[in-house]
Amino acid sequence: MSVYIQKKFMLLVLALLLAITLSGCAQVEIPGAEMQLSETAIQFTDDDGRKILLDSPCTRIISLYSAHTENLFSLGAGAMLIGDHHTSTYPPDTQKIPNYDYNDDPETIIAAEPDLVLIRPYITRRVPGFVQAIEMAGIPVVSLYPEKFAGFKDYISKLALLTGTEDAATEQLDLFYRNLEEIMALTKNRANKQNVFFEATEVNLRTITEDSMPAIAIAFAGGINIAAGAKPIQEKSSIASFGEERILALADEIDVYVAQRGAMNANINLQTILARPGFETIKAVQNGRVHIISEKIISSPTFRFYKGVQEMARFLFPDIAEVKE
Repeated sequence: MSVYIQKKFMLLVLALLLAITLSGCAQVEIPGAEMQLSETAIQFTDDDGRKILLDSPCTRIISLYSAHTENLFSLGAGAMLIGDHHTSTYPPDTQKIPNYDYNDDPETIIAAEPDLVLIRPYITRRVPGFVQAIEMAGIPVVSLYPEKFAGFKDYISKLALLTGTEDAATEQLDLFYRNLEEIMALTKNRANKQNVFFEATEVNLRTITEDSMPAIAIAFAGGINIAAGAKPIQEKSSIASFGEERILALADEIDVYVAQRGAMNANINLQTILARPGFETIKAVQNGRVHIISEKIISSPTFRFYKGVQEMARFLFPDIAEVKE
């Protein structure tokens, strides 16, 4: 190879490297560059089936799901958020971030020039045109949602890849699992196992599937999900059909009745539960063991899930001590 050709080749390589460096968090599709990028590119398939291929971590992120927002703050990536959804309330710093909504015009997001929009599969199903418009504008969209507790670690690992916070993710996950182990150590040898009914929604008195996060929380807390085996209302849903008739049929066996409060069950309170016809026959109602728990810590895939498990353990065994972070 002549010196001239060698120089031309080196200039092309340098130009390619410069382009990659300046492109930031963008989709990478450069023919012939696969070997060069294979060791550094961010590559995975998201929960909508998209093949994600980015050349570097992102720094201008809009999150349209509160759990993503909360987890990014936990990973130390809160400063990368230039927008979030109005349902994001934790940590308090989220209140300083502009809100965006997937029910609005996608141009509002496109105009903000993010280098990543984080969604979940529910958003794609609900407003596919909104998601497509953002993608057509050349903005990477990543859809993530762990359907089961077992998928939490992989979900966090993907958020960490997207933000370059792998070390923080390792530390936070280690702490998360240690906290859960500490709670389980306090409950696993309890002889008086408690039967729990978990109300997911007041509408049709739905419960949760046996592989959902609240069901896992009940098990970790030393309880028995009395509605185990309830069928999901639709494929992949963590919400299951149940109903008043079946609840009252189990009235004598329900030691603890727990209802979540949040977007799925916004108007629930103790008074409305106690006032329901027939509920006075439920053992938990008679013994004053009806509790409300925040949906954010029992059903959302965040690091605060261990706090939901801890609350559940206290409902079952009031002597349970608080686990420190």
